[in-house]
Amino acid sequence: MTASMMNFAGRLIGLFRTPLLIVALTLAFVPNAAAQAEVSTCLAVANDWSAPKVWKAAFQPVATGSSEVKITYVGHSAFRIETADGVSVVTDYAGFPGEGGPPDVVTMNHAHSSHYTMFPDPAIPHVLKGWESADGQRPAEHRLRVEDIYIRNVPTDLYSEGFMYEEGGNSIFIFEVAGLCIGHLGHLHHKLTPEHIAAIGRLDVIFMPVDGTYTMSQAGMIELAGQVRSSIVIPMHYFSEFSLQRFLAGMQDGFETEITGSRSMTVSLATLPSSPTVKVLQPF
Repeated sequence: MTASMMNFAGRLIGLFRTPLLIVALTLAFVPNAAAQAEVSTCLAVANDWSAPKVWKAAFQPVATGSSEVKITYVGHSAFRIETADGVSVVTDYAGFPGEGGPPDVVTMNHAHSSHYTMFPDPAIPHVLKGWESADGQRPAEHRLRVEDIYIRNVPTDLYSEGFMYEEGGNSIFIFEVAGLCIGHLGHLHHKLTPEHIAAIGRLDVIFMPVDGTYTMSQAGMIELAGQVRSSIVIPMHYFSEFSLQRFLAGMQDGFETEITGSRSMTVSLATLPSSPTVKVLQPF
């Protein structure tokens, strides 16, 4: 930005001291500012720089030939997400990607034997670990665009018997595709703070661990489901039919239940249920 442009911008800001105009002027005078940073369509945006109130970001047009996303339950807490542009992602990848060959991206929320592998298939271009940064000094931070899907994470901590033993040891991964916001809670151990909720943003579809023992209690998960109010809740990480049925019973007050009888489903903005629904997929 030249000195004359800076002076001009300064005079305008002095005349119109509103936060929104300042943002608009900044973007107008910084070349390709919008192109330099990935913009999430799932995050809330502040309407006042000094107040905590937020409103949801508006939907953006979906730039793809089809707005459908295919979700397949691979097992345990692994799902295969396939986009309209042919990108495939496997969550909580522990070495088995499901049907369809090596995916383009794998996420591994937590360094536990059934949630990750030290030896991912070398044919996978993007392997995203959810528990530490590349230098091992801080929680993981991922912001990845592959064709029509944008993937980011929000770290959470790991607890045992009420004591934190690994800060940032788990990640909630968010997959933004076809206008949808799809969230995978991973090995969530604790209630989410307002800061977590704000960083996650809107979730249309959520993969939720419901074992109630190794992860947060079922009561805590049910409370979180009521907070987030996703259109679709997909249970995962359950070790018996009993724990699944107990979770479904606890969700009856605010959610419909659909036993799909299938391991796969397709979803789009247009086909989201009119009332929040728990959809049970069958693992392999």
